[in-house]
Amino acid sequence: MRFLLIAVCGFLLGGCASADIPAGVDQPVSAEDFAQSSRYAQDQDAHPEFDAAIQELADPEPVSEPLSRRGNNPEYTVRGRTYQVMTMADGYVEEGIASFYGQKFHGYETSNGELFDVYKFSAAHKTLPLPCYVKVTNLENNKTVVVRVNDRGPFHSGRMIDLSYAAAVRLGYDKKGTAKVRIEVLKAPFDASDAKYLQIEAFSNAAAADALRERLTTSLNLPVTISNETRDNKVLHKVRVGPLRAADVPAIQTSLKAANFNPGILLP
Repeated sequence: MRFLLIAVCGFLLGGCASADIPAGVDQPVSAEDFAQSSRYAQDQDAHPEFDAAIQELADPEPVSEPLSRRGNNPEYTVRGRTYQVMTMADGYVEEGIASFYGQKFHGYETSNGELFDVYKFSAAHKTLPLPCYVKVTNLENNKTVVVRVNDRGPFHSGRMIDLSYAAAVRLGYDKKGTAKVRIEVLKAPFDASDAKYLQIEAFSNAAAADALRERLTTSLNLPVTISNETRDNKVLHKVRVGPLRAADVPAIQTSLKAANFNPGILLP
């Protein structure tokens, strides 16, 4: 057991590095400041105590949430490396190594300002938008769990995602320390009654409208429609992005601006 604790702590010390970064990793952080920041200044970590209630926990249900005010700047730098943060990630899939948080992270703020709990299903990722919901599959035993990503990390070479201890238990690698996993970003159920549209441009030329629709679809993989309206015996071809969840609109406008498109006008 003593050897196990030492081994697991070794894995964990290279894990999540999120809540200690000023302003939710919105600013560049030097290696020296990073090493001395709160929980990382602690010399000892510990393996969380097993709680049988973990086996009864329900997976979180994906819901539509606005991006957190903290932890979602377009880029941030840790240990000399700069990371580009996604504004949207529906359908994103990635495979890599998962580790998990140690006890010393329990109760500290995550990058989006929430308190981390080793006994809930949550996770840290370097570039996914905060928050988002991810299905994680342990490729070694096919066990799965849904987690809510609300933190940044892990900032350790070769690690893709840090899971809470509870999620590691559910996936069966809590004693091993790491596992090869696949993550799949989940979409929240869409409420058609709350559908929103962004009008991007209006053209008198149908070919120009269709060209913009094609560019938006290809560049950003967004749902795009063209609505035709007659004014003064002239037809306007209005290019609209949607239907969209209301909570997704700010992130989509950010993506549009970043790709040099008009961010559009939100239609009533």
